[in-house]
Amino acid sequence: MAKGIFITATGTDVGKTYICALLIKKLRNMGLNAGYYKGVLSGAAKSDGLLVPQDAEYVNRTANIGASLEDMVSYVYENAVSPHLAAKIEARPVQAEKILEDFYRVSGTYEYLTVEGSGGIVCPIRADEKEFMLTDFIKAFNLSILIVSSAKLGDINNCVLTVEYAKSCGINIKGIILNRFNAGNLLEEDNKKMIEYLTKVPVVACVEDNAQDIELADITSLYEESSILWN
Repeated sequence: MAKGIFITATGTDVGKTYICALLIKKLRNMGLNAGYYKGVLSGAAKSDGLLVPQDAEYVNRTANIGASLEDMVSYVYENAVSPHLAAKIEARPVQAEKILEDFYRVSGTYEYLTVEGSGGIVCPIRADEKEFMLTDFIKAFNLSILIVSSAKLGDINNCVLTVEYAKSCGINIKGIILNRFNAGNLLEEDNKKMIEYLTKVPVVACVEDNAQDIELADITSLYEESSILWN
């Protein structure tokens, strides 16, 4: 199976997809066979009557993967709400077996696999007679995480809470990536220091707005052997 990393965030619209694209683009520019997978996507737009998973489409195009969108995302919902609610509205609940099967299949296609979560780390995937949280799948894939955040006012709190929740779930954290970072900004530079100090997790990259590349000392070291652990 591929070496993998799971990308989560302090909340929605922080820039997980953008960071995924930059990571995969960098790996592929190094000549490595790198790909993308997302279990559940909600808020897809319709084109010619079909739902298009824009996150996967963006990553596919930006990183020049050349994969089919169907192979990149297991569940695509139109309603822009939490996956558990979108699934309920559209009467198509997430089946854990499908996500595990798809993850296993995609993992066999690449050397390095970047897995994107839905929303922030506290995200219900299904909540009816069965209950799945996003963290259940992170643990099932046996992957460590990278946390994407900004460094704006309030993000010290957001990062600390996200880190502590992940740790409480027994999830290993490889690092934090600060997106839309303004180098030289007094607040953001201090927030970076305080986030590292309070979480004891390194900020492995600071990415400026609209950056075309991500600076990482050893990107491949972030990726570890994945497996499937599901009860």
